[in-house]
Amino acid sequence: MELTFVNPGVDQMIREIMAFQTDGEAAFWSSPLYAFYPQIDKEYAETLTFENKKDYLEEMLRKEYAEIEGEIIEKVILYSGRWNACKEQITAALSDAFAVDCAGLFPDLRCNVSMNPVQPRSLTEKSFDIFYLNSEKGAIGTAIHELIHFVWFYVWNRLFHDSYAEYERPSLKWLLSEMVVETVMGDKRLSTINPYYPREQGGCIYPCFFDLKAGGTLLLDTLDEMYRNRNIDDFMKESYAYCREHEQEIREHVGKELFAT
Repeated sequence: MELTFVNPGVDQMIREIMAFQTDGEAAFWSSPLYAFYPQIDKEYAETLTFENKKDYLEEMLRKEYAEIEGEIIEKVILYSGRWNACKEQITAALSDAFAVDCAGLFPDLRCNVSMNPVQPRSLTEKSFDIFYLNSEKGAIGTAIHELIHFVWFYVWNRLFHDSYAEYERPSLKWLLSEMVVETVMGDKRLSTINPYYPREQGGCIYPCFFDLKAGGTLLLDTLDEMYRNRNIDDFMKESYAYCREHEQEIREHVGKELFAT
């Protein structure tokens, strides 16, 4: 497992940012941009058509990038050094969690150090974004979250033989994969190097999952119990079956926050 940190350039950053600024997008995804860049006038932007908003945001973001490009380049170096220090224990922990030799998997993963506070990933392109304002420890915590997804879906696809197109928001498979990150992160080899773990430190999963109940019990507790007492294949099968059984409850709880209107 090899992870290369890069500055993807302002053009790609803007494309990724605009993917979360479409009309009707949930505020959970669209609002962080304005929180981290208060010089962007949110009220004004929201009066514009999408094309005009794109032009306005692009102008503002290019100005910002010119100011912070040097810091992004510095963060690429810092994050790379931290990754190299932690790579072996992360690889070992994920190998144990998923019963697969992760040392031989994903030799060409790419992490884009980006202006985008949302931090998207692409399973098919084997890449993900990390927001440049993360510390080097925070960057590794975020990277572990994403690496769990890559290995999870590698094993999942091998088990279910379905399509990678089914692994994105708002599918139930995507929701389950986001919830189980905390479960896998419980390994001390991972949790001790992730400053966002446990929940009291901010959490390594979406906060709307914390109080999510399914069948009268907290769903995260149910997933933890399943994970402790099953091999990874059985855990994937049974956790997904449980989520399908309670899909309506799950979607009613998280839908308004995570999904576009």
